Amino acid sequence: MLFSKLKETQDAERRTRRLDRLAEPPEAGHELFVGFSSLRDTFSRHHHSRDFAFAHSRYLRSRVLALGIIFAILSPLWIVVDALVLPTELLKYTLVGRVVLILGLVAVLLLALYSQERIRRIRFCAGMLLALPAAFYTLVLLMLPPHELHNLVGYGFIPFLLVASLSVFPFTILESLLAGIAMLALQMFSQMVDGSWLTGQGAEAFWLLSSLLAVSLAANHFQLSLLLRLYRQATHDPLTGLFNRGALEVHLTKIQAWQRDTEGLDSAGSVPCSLLMLDIDHFKRINDTYGHSVGDGVLCQFAEVLIGQTRKHDCTARYGGEEFVVLLLGSGQARAMEIAERIRFAVEAFEFRDRERQRISLTTSIGVTQLMQDEPAQEALKRADEALYRAKHAGRNRVVAAESPPLS
Repeated sequence: MLFSKLKETQDAERRTRRLDRLAEPPEAGHELFVGFSSLRDTFSRHHHSRDFAFAHSRYLRSRVLALGIIFAILSPLWIVVDALVLPTELLKYTLVGRVVLILGLVAVLLLALYSQERIRRIRFCAGMLLALPAAFYTLVLLMLPPHELHNLVGYGFIPFLLVASLSVFPFTILESLLAGIAMLALQMFSQMVDGSWLTGQGAEAFWLLSSLLAVSLAANHFQLSLLLRLYRQATHDPLTGLFNRGALEVHLTKIQAWQRDTEGLDSAGSVPCSLLMLDIDHFKRINDTYGHSVGDGVLCQFAEVLIGQTRKHDCTARYGGEEFVVLLLGSGQARAMEIAERIRFAVEAFEFRDRERQRISLTTSIGVTQLMQDEPAQEALKRADEALYRAKHAGRNRVVAAESPPLS
């Protein structure tokens, strides 16, 4: 009996701490702060959402195309420099490599050009843009006779150029660090080949390359954290942290395109999607009674309830004011009605609190419709809104299904 009461007390304390945390305004942390506190988000892609991954890949693709064009133009021009500087007997070692390098760069450019929404291909292109010049330099070092190395002019800058190029790309710190370590290994190999390893000149060059890598890592951190901040400001509601209306509409269009792409891949047809339009009942009364700060806290807590009742691959957005939208991926109309009822019950049972820790009774009305792949996303939102309107006029705190959309 004593153990049961102790457990109840601990549960109550945990709920109180959670409510206190929910009532606080959103922190200006992680993606919103451009500084070292955002190191977790810029270190690796582990905490990035899939939607941001698409935005990141489009930005990365533009950098790949720009730098790839520069490399592809400079590489053939360097053949002229080789012809002027290198002895004739060395040209046979560099000319073939240069031609292969140019063809490789052109292939990377073409692949990036036709991989607009292919995240893995774009990352592969970015990696190859750095790997091809490094492989060319390594091949020249391996093929060139040792006694001719002192005649190889203008090639030692390649590791420095590639490390500097890291700062152009919005790579994560981990990705740039791995690439930088590879360049340091290439520099060490070249010094072992030409005999400058463990000499004063070699140590100076190695230190300079390491310093340049540190600058590139810092540039990657600030560039990626800025990109995260701008992305979040453009796509997320600053109060609740959910998608905003514009981002929701873009996401709906992507889902419909994905539905069309997957249609016919299995006998069941395309994956169904449903929309829930939710409205907090009598929300104006909360603002008038408790103040707007408590109303903001209620909106944040309501958003937490929605996230807790949906899956990771579903989409939850603040549509405007006290209206929210939930996109249920893979759920037909019947399943969506079940989830909507579950959300309605969870909101009714949740203990919303005011400043004095007094409970605020809260309910929600929900309109449900199915998202059709061949209709404008606005049509589905309009149907869900009309169903929500009927739920309001039927007494609130209820779920109403929209009328079936017309068949195309």
